[in-house]
Amino acid sequence: MPVFLRWLLRLGPMNPIAVRLVQNASRRSKHNLVRSAYLAVLILVLLWAVLGNTQGGQVSYRELASSGATSFAWVAYLQVFLICILSPVFMAGAIAQEANPRTWDILLTTPMSRLEIVLGNLFGRLWFVLALLFASLPLFALTQFFGGVPGRSILASYLVAAGAALLVGSIAIALSVSRLVGQRAVFAFYVSVVTYLAATIAIDAWLRSRGQGAGVGGQGVTSMTAANPFLALRSLLSPTTYPAAEIGTYTGLKAIALETPVRAWTWATVLISAVLVLASTLTVRAGGLRQIAAGASGIPWYRRMMGLGAKGAEHRPPRTVWVNPIAWREAAARNATFWRILARWSFIAAGLIAGLIIVILYHTQRLDEADFRFVVRSVVFTEVFVIALVAINMAATAVSREREDGTLDLILTTPITPGMYLAGKLRGLVSYLLPLIAVPVFTVGIAGLYAMLFRDTRPGGTTVAEMVGAATVDVPVVLPEAGLLAALVLVPFTAFCVMVGLQWSLKSRGTLGSVVGTVGVVGVISGIIGLCGWAAGADLPVVGPAVAALSPASLLDAVVVPVSRMNQTAADSGLNTARISLAIGAVISAVVYLAIVYAIHTTMVKGFDFTVRKLAGTR
Repeated sequence: MPVFLRWLLRLGPMNPIAVRLVQNASRRSKHNLVRSAYLAVLILVLLWAVLGNTQGGQVSYRELASSGATSFAWVAYLQVFLICILSPVFMAGAIAQEANPRTWDILLTTPMSRLEIVLGNLFGRLWFVLALLFASLPLFALTQFFGGVPGRSILASYLVAAGAALLVGSIAIALSVSRLVGQRAVFAFYVSVVTYLAATIAIDAWLRSRGQGAGVGGQGVTSMTAANPFLALRSLLSPTTYPAAEIGTYTGLKAIALETPVRAWTWATVLISAVLVLASTLTVRAGGLRQIAAGASGIPWYRRMMGLGAKGAEHRPPRTVWVNPIAWREAAARNATFWRILARWSFIAAGLIAGLIIVILYHTQRLDEADFRFVVRSVVFTEVFVIALVAINMAATAVSREREDGTLDLILTTPITPGMYLAGKLRGLVSYLLPLIAVPVFTVGIAGLYAMLFRDTRPGGTTVAEMVGAATVDVPVVLPEAGLLAALVLVPFTAFCVMVGLQWSLKSRGTLGSVVGTVGVVGVISGIIGLCGWAAGADLPVVGPAVAALSPASLLDAVVVPVSRMNQTAADSGLNTARISLAIGAVISAVVYLAIVYAIHTTMVKGFDFTVRKLAGTR
């Protein structure tokens, strides 16, 4: 075999690392279940879309083609969504496992080149994501039998999904090679991916609402389209409602981004991935960015800046312990490193500054009432979503992590009771999250207070004339009581997320399993309550606003756009009645969440000894 060909094969199919990852993971039933569930979901959605878009009896070819095109669009969006959700899960192992210095020590003693190490990790883990795409190809091919689905669109949708998977995989490998993160960064990596997708979609919607998109009326693609796989796919599947710019309208990079967003997304993911792979290749045998940043002294610059010694130093300043040492440990130990402190206070500072900037822009009339409401809702929803994910991650790993490292065995030898242990976990985690919860509360609170205090002094006022029943009423742009109601619901809801996470963490064998279980339970419960509150708030008189307060999402939406969210109650009994019902619902919501937290805590205390002994020695 020629030497050059052998070298190419060792970079890809014959790479020892890639072969090891594929062979070992292929034997796991979990991966087979994931692939089966992936195809099952796509098949069910395709079947439902085809049947739902065709009438009974005879169907014309035109109707069948239209149904096929609509069904293909649904399945294409779902596939990109599933790839964006599953890619971080498959690639998380690169961060969690290869970030272990011992793993890297073994790899670096082998005769493999730097490029082989990096590409082996990338291709070996990316294989499972690409296998999902290829497994669904026959299903997409079936849509062509209905007509209305060109083969070029199918291939383009696959390029969008593959580009997303490649970019996520390259970022995960770069984080692993840098050695700057470990297992605890897996969930942060996942949250960052979801937050980026949500933020770019919100910015795109805001730009189009101001007529800054391409096409007639500025409702087409924007500068965010080529930066988001969902928006790029939308430009491909909805060229009428979300048109791209005409060829030749722009020049340079702007022409590529606005005229051919799918091509721009694909090439951007390839180029960014190539840069990340190159950077990883250059630093993999140098000890990663961690060793480079440490310098000759062995102490990273950020620890020196904070006055900290080398990692693992035996001396640390004395601190005052709370009455419940478990609660103190959960609240204080998470601020023990520079990066944790920086991440926490950066989120808080960025959120507070963003809230002030939004109000200032509205005060100076750079944002009208509609834009002000849109920005407030987008920012607050994103902040609450991130806080909920952080709470879930922290709680879901609080007990399982201690079981894995043996700390739980030591705690059980102390006089600390199960009730004291679990209550301390809950109190400590909620105390740590309270400053984060204050960020969305501050954002809606300052917006509501500004609308109340500057109603007569701001040019144009701080109210919006809306139809309430048969009359036109001046409605505050944000309800003055928004901050109080948000705090009343968000704190118990966060405690509920933490308690569910602790329950899964107690009964799960590993951290990843407990995180996935908690996300599933909280997601399903919050989704059901949110959808019920969303519908009931607008359709049910008097009781509807109280039901809407059960979900933080529908509550925050109601305090920003009260008329549309509490329409039936405002029309029948007036806006003040709707506001009173919303406030009562917020109190009831807080009581319900606290009652659930107490019930879960009581159940966990009763079964604590049995569960701990059952999983004793699990790593």
